[in-house]
Amino acid sequence: MVDFITGVIQIANLVLAVVAGLIAASMFAVSKSESLRPWKALAVALIFFALEEIFGGLRSFAIYSNAWITHVIPSVVLAFLIWGLVAQLNLATGVKK
Repeated sequence: MVDFITGVIQIANLVLAVVAGLIAASMFAVSKSESLRPWKALAVALIFFALEEIFGGLRSFAIYSNAWITHVIPSVVLAFLIWGLVAQLNLATGVKK
């Protein structure tokens, strides 16, 4: 019974990751103006997060497993989050490139 519940939760996690990726793609398309430019980095981070969740689900079902899933992708997500945060701080304080 526990394996069934775990499988259902992981499948729901995969579906929600795909939805998050689609929302991030739509955010990326909408953020054309200067004030929304930092959101592009956050949208890319959300896309990589969705990929991380999909690969994590594949790993938990023993379909695909690789070391970069738990190391490289979260580092890329963190880098894009930091980039978006710094870009938003620069925009809020009025610092130009």
